[in-house]
Amino acid sequence: MTCVDLSTPLGDEVLWLRAGDRVTLSGMVYTARDEAHLRMQEQGIPFEPYGAAVYHCGPIIEGDRVVAAGPTTSARMNSLSDFLIRRGVRALIGKGGMSRHVAEQLRGKGVYLAFTGGCAALAASRMQLRGVYFEDLGMAEAVWEISLDHLPLVVGIDARGGDIFDDVRRDARRRFVEMFRRKQ
Repeated sequence: MTCVDLSTPLGDEVLWLRAGDRVTLSGMVYTARDEAHLRMQEQGIPFEPYGAAVYHCGPIIEGDRVVAAGPTTSARMNSLSDFLIRRGVRALIGKGGMSRHVAEQLRGKGVYLAFTGGCAALAASRMQLRGVYFEDLGMAEAVWEISLDHLPLVVGIDARGGDIFDDVRRDARRRFVEMFRRKQ
């Protein structure tokens, strides 16, 4: 299996990726959780959104260093992501997948990249802190500008609507039905 190296700002190369593809991401990424999304909706996006990658993460920062940067559950941002996608954000990054609605918003525009929960130290080892926006929101909710060096990710939702999380849910339902039928 091949691995595609991506760098921000992202362009049309993300449109050719398929759900399940392995990628590495380098370049600038911006962390954002619930409160940051709400603040950006109210006050504007503080970074150039076109081609950007937004990481659903509340990192632990110590001085000028990222100590841990594990993903947060992306589904929390289902209703908060559309304005970023409309403004040109090409990749959302997190864990657990996103809704069918977000998958439709990404169609022809961008991708959702999955990072494994529990790997916060691995993520931090590939990061350099560059700046912060909305610091008054606190460490977990501020928008941190971070330079990545080949962060390993999996395409969770592609720009055609393919979704590895849907596949897992369908397979789990099928197995449950089979198990239930065997018990009867």
